[in-house]
Amino acid sequence: MKQQVIDRVKELLREGKIQGFLGLREFSGHVQPYLFTNPDDLADLSIGDKAKAGEARYPLDKVLTRIARVHPEAYLGILVRGCDERGLNELYKWNQLDESHVVKVGIACPVELALACECLKPFPDDFVAGEKVDGVSKSRKVENIDGMTVGDRFGHWMEQFDKCVKCYGCRNVCPICFCNECTLEEPELIQKAVLPTENPIFHLTRAVHMIGRCIDCGLCEEACPADIPLRTLYRKVADIVEADTGFRPGMSRDEKCPFNLIATG
Repeated sequence: MKQQVIDRVKELLREGKIQGFLGLREFSGHVQPYLFTNPDDLADLSIGDKAKAGEARYPLDKVLTRIARVHPEAYLGILVRGCDERGLNELYKWNQLDESHVVKVGIACPVELALACECLKPFPDDFVAGEKVDGVSKSRKVENIDGMTVGDRFGHWMEQFDKCVKCYGCRNVCPICFCNECTLEEPELIQKAVLPTENPIFHLTRAVHMIGRCIDCGLCEEACPADIPLRTLYRKVADIVEADTGFRPGMSRDEKCPFNLIATG
């Protein structure tokens, strides 16, 4: 699978269709985001498949957005899994990226990663390498929470929110968090350097803000040092919105969330 990706990227670079390719590079034993401009460097390309499925995951969409802001004229390729493509779809709608300047090189997630993430669609629409596997339509983690009484659910989430150290890691890693001014930093709403956080304002504010945006990549939960099950929270919110409106963020390039009638940059 790796060689297929390398061959595709070399072709894009050689034909001048892209000036750089944003992917993962293994260097000195570490895997990190890297903008490949020299085809020879692609020998160090990583697709995050070592040791365990999905161990090397970064918000490449977010990195791409930052590069594009500095170099809006550049044509850039990017390595995408299913969740990355969902992120790009939302960023296009919100005018954060120029779709005509982005070339996707997609890979399908292995079944182990798809099951671990309980991913609805563990492959991009256009992929270069890998084998499509079925998505997980119902989240076992969400079902476990739904099986609790209302009182037990409330107690569970209050206990989880009490663990928050207000590091902002969930926001900082999110590929869809692009606001110039963050509500979570408003002193009238959220006091900084105060622990425990104003329970449950911090996380409920963010959960509401992510309605119509969260693409279920799970990076927020992976970044959380307190192991708060944020993905389960956002997945439940997305399930409610889809049941009421039929909309699921990122699944369609053109369909906008009914709660966001006008996408602005």
